[in-house]
Amino acid sequence: MNIKKVMLAFAASAMLAGGCTSLDMDPVSDITDLNYWKTPEQFDSFVFGLHSRFRSHSWNMFLLGEARSDVFGGIPFGGEATQGMERFPYNTLNAENPGISGFGDLYQNINQMNLFISRTLHTDVLTESARNYYLGQVYGLRAYYMYQLYCSWGDVVFTEEPSLGFEVGKLAKAATPAAEIFEQVKKDIESSLSYFGSDYTIKEKKSLWSKAATLMLKADVYLWSAHRDGGEGDARTAKNALVDIQNNISRSNLDLMDTYQGVFAYDNKGNKEIIFTIHNELFEYNLWNGNNDLFPQADYLGKFYNADGTLINTSVENNFGIMRLMVKLENFKKFLPGDTRRDVTLKDVYNKVENGELELVGLYPHKYWGVMNGSTRVRCDDYPIYRYSDLLLMLAEAKVLLGEDPATEINRVRQRAFGDAYDASTVGFPNQEIDKYPADAVLQERLFEFMLEGKRWYDLRRFGDSYVLDYTPAESARLLWPINQGALTNNPLLKQTVGY
Repeated sequence: MNIKKVMLAFAASAMLAGGCTSLDMDPVSDITDLNYWKTPEQFDSFVFGLHSRFRSHSWNMFLLGEARSDVFGGIPFGGEATQGMERFPYNTLNAENPGISGFGDLYQNINQMNLFISRTLHTDVLTESARNYYLGQVYGLRAYYMYQLYCSWGDVVFTEEPSLGFEVGKLAKAATPAAEIFEQVKKDIESSLSYFGSDYTIKEKKSLWSKAATLMLKADVYLWSAHRDGGEGDARTAKNALVDIQNNISRSNLDLMDTYQGVFAYDNKGNKEIIFTIHNELFEYNLWNGNNDLFPQADYLGKFYNADGTLINTSVENNFGIMRLMVKLENFKKFLPGDTRRDVTLKDVYNKVENGELELVGLYPHKYWGVMNGSTRVRCDDYPIYRYSDLLLMLAEAKVLLGEDPATEINRVRQRAFGDAYDASTVGFPNQEIDKYPADAVLQERLFEFMLEGKRWYDLRRFGDSYVLDYTPAESARLLWPINQGALTNNPLLKQTVGY
């Protein structure tokens, strides 16, 4: 985002925040609200503020989307205390240790979206095209937030009324049944698409919500229901949403990057593969709010070895993390030889055993490589939410559900992954062993393609509870998240998630 607009956005967000409620919403002062919404620039700044708040929620969204999956597990190789974060991959969360409190703070931004929608629907300050574009964005953003809440907690509170002042009692309401939340998500998606109309533009290095982002969300949502009771009808709706993007955005603006590493290059943000991303920048904002729980400390990393037997160079791998969660070692070994995604995604760490041979002892993220600021590596990479390979693999998923051939989409992703090592007869679909089961093939391809992008737990959930139980130690009665006691105390009409 433009720095000036970011500062305006944060100023607007700060001005509109006034305290906490039982839903961790930020109430808006009646006086402040009456003195806002006077110019187009104020509406524009508010929308940037919504995206800035989205960015501040990225770590919680990552945890909700991946931490409980089979990506993580084991003891950090540097010996750090996991401080309870092992409860995510071991799926030992409970009411006393919920992992994430306050619904991930997501209601803070939902309240601001409610306020924006309310004021934008009744303003005469904006042109019709600006009004429609903003509403397309914000209905899409709200649908995305509510979908995260639905996937994570099921029954959650929903209100379209913004909280004004400190009327806490008005927010102390019972949760809406999950089925109704799901329908609300679909309703907001359709509102977003209606307001966007024929506008497929993607702005600010792909860091602003767009019609394409809403269509990606629509495909995600309808694939979720297609795996359950929606069947072929919902699978076709998902497919049509994805084809809509392909038909209306040129390949020069949206396509696979030539190399997997190029997707994440710091000097190529907003590249043609990106559909929607959380934008970070040096001296502006760091990846995942600056959280370093997946990265090792530089002071002990230099005692370990690279795969070629040389000591790790901490002037290059100069990490300043405190590893609480480690990628499971077996995930490194799942990649087939020649798959470039492995070494872009993960850094492998070795110890020397008595006979001098190397033993794999650790893994940490490498796809977010950041940029050097003097002698310090700063992780201010963008964090992709949707990209074109996601479109291709969701399209393959829809085709499998419809009994169609997913080879074209799967093989485009595999061919890019293997580059010059690609051999259709051995690694192309349907020639891998897993390809006998096309749904499993798509799911595995998504693991390799999107590891550390906050998708794996959601993918397992979407494909069905049996997948979650096969791939993780989760219990069938505890696939949703518990609610922290503070939220239950502040809103006595809430009930603890079933199973906890």
